[in-house]
Order: sequence, then structure tokens, then C-alpha cells
Amino acid sequence: MRNITMTLPTALPSMVWGWKELLGLCKLKVVAVMLVCTAVGMALATPGLPALTSVTFGLAGIGLASCGAAAFNHVIDRHLDAVMTRTSRRPVASKRLPVAIAIAWACLLSVAGVALLAWQVNHLTAVLTFASLIGYALIYTAFLKRATPQNIVIGGVAGAAPPLLGWVAITGQITPEPLLLMLIIFAWTPPHFWALAIHKRDDYARAGIPMLPVTHGIPFTRLQIWLYGWLTVLATLLPVMIGMSGALYLFIVVCLNARFMVWNWRVWRGQDFAAPIGAFWFSIRYLLGVFGALLLDHYAAALVW
Repeated sequence: MRNITMTLPTALPSMVWGWKELLGLCKLKVVAVMLVCTAVGMALATPGLPALTSVTFGLAGIGLASCGAAAFNHVIDRHLDAVMTRTSRRPVASKRLPVAIAIAWACLLSVAGVALLAWQVNHLTAVLTFASLIGYALIYTAFLKRATPQNIVIGGVAGAAPPLLGWVAITGQITPEPLLLMLIIFAWTPPHFWALAIHKRDDYARAGIPMLPVTHGIPFTRLQIWLYGWLTVLATLLPVMIGMSGALYLFIVVCLNARFMVWNWRVWRGQDFAAPIGAFWFSIRYLLGVFGALLLDHYAAALVW
């Protein structure tokens, strides 16, 4: 009896620590940004407010599946993460969490998310979410990331899916509008991530990951960020060109694009050592701003009508 009493206090803290590490696999901040884009896709899919049940179960299912994909990323990349300063303290990479438990957690989240979508939303959303999960967790993480410096560009398709998933969760069908929203994120991803890759070039080189700054050098990557930045600007103007958004969105997005390209110009010039990481952090706020502007314009137009 005495031995049992003495072991209980040491067992309880490990259970609390375990849950903290499991949540650490989910990349909650990244998933939060994805869910914002998903919610905007839901809102834009209908003139009024989307059905509350579709929004609730849609966000829950997509969020769970996204957390599952993030957990698979931790497992597959654990050896690379262990040699990179930025990722060495991740739960699986640092061996604070067993690989088997991480895999089980990733499977549980993924299956729960896709099943919830198939049960409470619609089958097309479940299929597209599953395809995005496979695209990110396996095709990008396990293959593309290690195979080509264009990994971010090709793998960006899976990362650009959230607004499409949100739209389909409400309408049950794929139309040109959500594909345009996908295009915005697809074009935004390379300048967003390559800015971080420049800042962390030595980490990627040490891990043997063929990121563009490692394989083609920093000056070439800076040029690509500048060019893809302009492609992103063009993509954000397309909603106005096709009549999806109006003057309010145009005004906000022009202001956002001006600031976005100032950061990209600073990176392109290569005279400011802190510019890449500054551009990276601003690009997150930029994307949220663009989708926030789409949402604001959508409901402002509904009020006018």
C-alpha cells in the first residue's frame, strides 16, 4: 500500500504532460489561420448567414483533420526536426513523446475529422478534406519536401484548400469562386514560406532539405519572392475582376498589397538582414487581412441590398 501511494504522485504529472505534448503536435496556430480561411469560404458561399450546424460541424471536422495532418508531419519529419534549431524541441523530435503514441493520435484526429464531415456535413467535403490531408501529410511531407526545391509550390495546393472546403461544406459543390480563393493562398505560399526559408537557411542545409535558398542560393530566392509577390497581388485583384467583391474589398486589398510588396521589396534588395523574418510574420497578417476584407465586403454588400 505504501509503494502505491508513493508512485501515484509521480504518475499524475506525466498524464498532464502527455496531453500538453499531444496538443503540441496539432500546430494550433497554423490550424487557426486555416480555419479563418475556411470560415470565410463558408460565409462567401451564401448571400446570408450560412447554416449554423454546417459551420459548426464543418469547422470541427476540418479542424480535427488539420490537426491530424500536423501530427503526421511531426512524426514523418522527426529526424529532420531533431537537427534544426527551430524544430528541435518538438515533442516527437525531442523524444518527449513516443512515436507510436503520436501516430495513434494523428490517426484518431484524422479519422474523427473526416468521419464527422461525412456524417454531419456532406461526403464531398469529407473526400476533399481527406485528399488535402494525404496531400500535406504524405505527398508533401514524406516526398516533395525531400525531393525538389519546388516543394512549397507544388505542395501549396493542399495548403490552399481551406476556403474550398468551407465553400463545399455549405453548398455541396465546387464552383469557380472557391477555386479563386484557393489561388490566392496558392500564390501567397511561396513568398510567405521562402522568406522563412531564407531566415532559417542554415537549419535547412544542416537537415539536408532542398529548400530554394539551399539549392539555388539566397539572391535567386529573393527574386522569386519578389515575383511571386506580384503574382499574389494579381490573384487578390481577381475577385473584383469577376464581380465577386466590390469597392470596399478593392480599397482594403490595395492598401494591404502595398504594404506586402514593401516587405517583399526589402527582402529582394537584400540589404536588411531582418527583412525575411519580418516579411514572413507580416505575410500571415496580410492573408488574414485579405480574407477579412472579402468577408467585410460580402456582408456590406448584403446590407446595401
